[in-house]
Amino acid sequence: MSFPLLTATAVLPALGAIATAAVPAARRVAAKWLALLVSLGTLALAVVTLVRFDPGGARYQLTESHAWIPDFGVRYQLGVDGIGVALVALTALLIPFVILAGWHDADPMETGSRRWRPTQGFFALILAVEAMVIISFEATDVFLFYVFFEAMLIPMYFLIGGFGDRAHEHGDEAAATQRSYAAVKFLLYNLVGGLIMLAAVIGLYVVAGSFSLQEIVHARADGSLHMATSTERWLFLGFFFAFAVKAPLWPLHTWLPNAMGEATAPVAVLITAVVDKVGTFAMLRFCLQLFPEASEWATPAILVLALISIVYGALLAVGQRDIKRLVAYASISHFGFIILGIFAMTSQGQSGATLYMVNHGISTAALMLVAGFLISRRGSRLIADYGGVQKVAPVLAGTFLIGGLATLSLPGLAPFVSEFLVLVGTFARYPVAGIIATFGIVLAALYTLVLYQRTMTGPVKAEVAEMPDLRVRELLVVAPLIALLIFLGVYPKPVTDIVNPAVEQTMSDVHKTDPRPEVEAAK
Repeated sequence: MSFPLLTATAVLPALGAIATAAVPAARRVAAKWLALLVSLGTLALAVVTLVRFDPGGARYQLTESHAWIPDFGVRYQLGVDGIGVALVALTALLIPFVILAGWHDADPMETGSRRWRPTQGFFALILAVEAMVIISFEATDVFLFYVFFEAMLIPMYFLIGGFGDRAHEHGDEAAATQRSYAAVKFLLYNLVGGLIMLAAVIGLYVVAGSFSLQEIVHARADGSLHMATSTERWLFLGFFFAFAVKAPLWPLHTWLPNAMGEATAPVAVLITAVVDKVGTFAMLRFCLQLFPEASEWATPAILVLALISIVYGALLAVGQRDIKRLVAYASISHFGFIILGIFAMTSQGQSGATLYMVNHGISTAALMLVAGFLISRRGSRLIADYGGVQKVAPVLAGTFLIGGLATLSLPGLAPFVSEFLVLVGTFARYPVAGIIATFGIVLAALYTLVLYQRTMTGPVKAEVAEMPDLRVRELLVVAPLIALLIFLGVYPKPVTDIVNPAVEQTMSDVHKTDPRPEVEAAK
């Protein structure tokens, strides 16, 4: 029996979470180092998984299958395709940076404060989220996926509600109330989506007699399983609603700005760069593969919602006064691009959407973590409280600029390639949608450059005159992310080679081929 690599990649952070939580209260530093080492070990396993994955091989590789609840046909069934393995690698890559960036976010509050932050709990919860997200990317049993899709809400709830942004925290009850509101809103929105999905999961089992993704897809392909059109559409809507909440897609997005605004910067990265990717990934893996006819039926409405997300998120980002909420609304716009690419039903669009998931994770992590370092120095999230930072902290300002330029998809940085592919794929089948989506690019340039101008340029404000530049630990967080943004912007082939075969198979599942270009015959 071969080594269960996929299980190990998910179990290691889970065991690390338990071990970190068990570290004695007085050994906070040891808990931090333990969490960091576990995250690096998980990254090593993810790299081995990536190396062992053969893009030209079987669709699902490194598979594992064991009986879990035999009476209900539930199996512990894992496997990764090119899309899943890329997102497992992204998750494992980002968690060490999240831990390093949040190194002091759960330290005890200042003397005289009544609050004590359980450092061990903070890092244990991060590792728990990592374990649940990774197994969600690996699960090929629908019920197994659902369990961890919902379970990850619990540690995220405590990370948002229990470890809020210190820049907004001065011992007052208002900050605690806002943090609690954001955490509860996050939990309720996602729980409602999850409960609707649970009804759809049960309905799928009643119709198909199995929870296995491969078995259901194969049965549909060979004609041994037939779903009534109305049944398929209702089941699709149950799955899609839950994924749209997680993504988040307009109008189910309103929990995200609250959650990212009140969370620490590393937890905000965990939300939008890691957890939210489960929603868009699941649209590709479950919605399109299980319900191809319903996916095509719903495509026009979903494209409209994606376009609204792109333009609406970007417009609200332009008007924000809070740095973290600006990044949150920018992410809503970016998720609109991802969903647009998925439902454009072209190979370029879906390849671009998958690449966008990876690149958005890296670029948002870079921008939000640098923003977190900036906010921790000044003690304010308001853009108006800054000015002239580039004169006193040039390295911080420079990395902030690169993260911002990646957010607006500047050519030469990673998000440009993915956004370009999404637009090309959308234009090929839905030219009007492609034209509307380009307005999001213009607005992205506006909110990014205005943010940089108001915070980094101009006269130096007295409150930032003594602001220190990035420290060694902070450079260790930011420098690799910046390097990746440049590398993947210039040479995205390593990622596209992995995801393209999986995209082609997904296109086959929905019985779609790329539209042929309409070219006038030469006279």
